[in-house]
Amino acid sequence: MTDPSILILPLLIPALGAIVIGLCGKISPNVRETATFVTALLLAVVVWQIAIATAQGDRASFVLANLSSTLSIKLHVEPLGALFATLASSLWIVNSLYSVGYMRGNKEQHQTRFYLFFAISIAATMGVALAGNLFTLFLFYEILTLATYPLVTHKGDAATIKSARVYLGILMGTSITLFLPAVIWVTSLGAGDFTLGGTLEDYVDAPTAGLLLALFVFGIGKAAIMPIHRWLPAAMVAPTPVSALLHAVAVVKAGVFSITKIILYIFGADWLFGLATSQWLIWISAFTIIAASVIALRQTNLKRLLAYSTIGQLSYVIMATAILKPMAEIGAALHMVAHAFGKISLFFAAGAIYVVSKKIDITQLAGIGRRMPITMTAFTIGALSMIGVPPTGGFVSKWYILGGAFQADNYIAIFTIIISTGLNAAYFLPIIYAAWFLKEDQPPKIDHGEAPWPMVVAISITALLTIGFFFFNAPVIDLERQLVEGFM
Repeated sequence: MTDPSILILPLLIPALGAIVIGLCGKISPNVRETATFVTALLLAVVVWQIAIATAQGDRASFVLANLSSTLSIKLHVEPLGALFATLASSLWIVNSLYSVGYMRGNKEQHQTRFYLFFAISIAATMGVALAGNLFTLFLFYEILTLATYPLVTHKGDAATIKSARVYLGILMGTSITLFLPAVIWVTSLGAGDFTLGGTLEDYVDAPTAGLLLALFVFGIGKAAIMPIHRWLPAAMVAPTPVSALLHAVAVVKAGVFSITKIILYIFGADWLFGLATSQWLIWISAFTIIAASVIALRQTNLKRLLAYSTIGQLSYVIMATAILKPMAEIGAALHMVAHAFGKISLFFAAGAIYVVSKKIDITQLAGIGRRMPITMTAFTIGALSMIGVPPTGGFVSKWYILGGAFQADNYIAIFTIIISTGLNAAYFLPIIYAAWFLKEDQPPKIDHGEAPWPMVVAISITALLTIGFFFFNAPVIDLERQLVEGFM
């Protein structure tokens, strides 16, 4: 990466692509969707080039705008951000393929608006991933919230609008009342630039650090730490490709990414977790993991079950960061990827089932594996990854996090991982068993097979990625080892 200005391209490509998609929508659906694919492919090529340069030690920075002598919109690439940007840009391609089948198969209205705002959401995600300071991170974090709101409200009926207001109210409310004051506070101290190892130790004492940590953790509502989690189940009114965006591609990943980056680059993990005032974070992460898993057990709506599963799985990343051991830190990064592949497979499967059968309830899934073998195979692989069964990516990430917990003699984390793994199995395995081994209670109202082929292809790709990540995870480990060696 010879020119740091290349960091503008991951923001510019999807932003300009959104304009082109809007214009092409007036021509024909095929042209519009071609524009979506071309934009996604261009973005992935550029981001992969940046990621490769980052893996080779490049740490480029670029200032988009100087707003004052102390405030700027700044881009910077480092291992964690490169990983997040690569993950989101790559999955956009697969999600776009799936969206073609879903939106057409379900005869959704306002499809051009959907693709347009999806592209804007990806642009905002790239801004979050490449933010060089707190102000830039907050700016793109807010844009991401606003850009995804029209996607969540896509159906437009009264129930959808009501749930979308919960989504917007919680995310905007927490960011404005908690996240923004923390950003202003830290930036005014002169510690707002992301510096590996953090600089806040030079500016605040232990009680203040604990308070700032609370403002960040609960202000970044996208991480869905309890009790700031209700927006995620509420957002399940959105079309399934949007749910995949929320859970696997961008939104929740932006939350845990932001908290992790702030801990590593603003506070400094070594200093922060040596303070008594920060020890609550591992407890609240553990509580979120267990409580969300227990709530998932009680769900009958498939997408709501997957939503609570996400809430629990996200906190693995926060807990792993708080363990402060090399294996756990690498495990946090691995879990971002493994969860993305596994959870997008699960949501893709849920959407495919809905498109062809209109089934949304878990109790309706008996025997569906015989009608939709590819879809349910992908669902099974995704579910096993959430549980942490080899050979899936979820086993690798949980192995590293658990190894880090043993390194630290952190029995809270050890018992949380063991208990939650059992709970994950308790709510996923009955679905798998019913789909494959039980007979349909009665003939379905709609005689169906698999979903439209673009959806089946997308589901197959993400399921293969979930298994492939078990065997081919070395590039992620090597990239994140650079990060760990920089601050441990």
